[in-house]
Amino acid sequence: MTTTATQDAGVAVRRGPGRPRDEDIDGQIIAATLALIDAEEEVSVSRVVARSGVSRAALYRRWPSLTALIAAALDVGRTVPPAVPTDGDLRETVFTALLGAPTSVTAAGYSEVRFRQRIRLVMGDRTLQRAYWDSHVSRRRVPIENAFRAGIERGILRADLDVEACFDAIAGAAYYQIVVRGDGMDAPGARERLHAAFDVVWRGMQA
Repeated sequence: MTTTATQDAGVAVRRGPGRPRDEDIDGQIIAATLALIDAEEEVSVSRVVARSGVSRAALYRRWPSLTALIAAALDVGRTVPPAVPTDGDLRETVFTALLGAPTSVTAAGYSEVRFRQRIRLVMGDRTLQRAYWDSHVSRRRVPIENAFRAGIERGILRADLDVEACFDAIAGAAYYQIVVRGDGMDAPGARERLHAAFDVVWRGMQA
């Protein structure tokens, strides 16, 4: 059965009957999409097809919408963190997992140019922002949120803790350094502010 989804911001991209996925074709499509993004060109199905040399049918079989394709392309170089150990010093473990080592997005395999392009694109398109959150970003929060829940069970953290809000508060401080202040994550001033913000949030989280 053929399904329709959106093209460009969501309309008329078709996914046909399934065939085995060809990872080479997937890579060509993603690479073409990233090339357009990095060049700050408009990303459209026609442009991706022309740049990748892949047929529209092949693209439509792989992604339900152009929005989903762009979200997948923007996530290249990102990974889901491993589970966080919760049987030791939980504060130190969480701090290290989130903020412990001064790293740049480039060091993590995600260039600063790509990061800034991602921010620009998702802030300009709420549908893309939501799709990227649902398909990619939300998964990367799970290990830390699970660590918070383990802390509640151990009696270290408050029983009424909103784990999602706590994650937002800590991660928000990091994003503020990059997006608003324009500092790198390894800038001395940024590190000091992140340490202080984490201490404030953690004190409020404790039982």
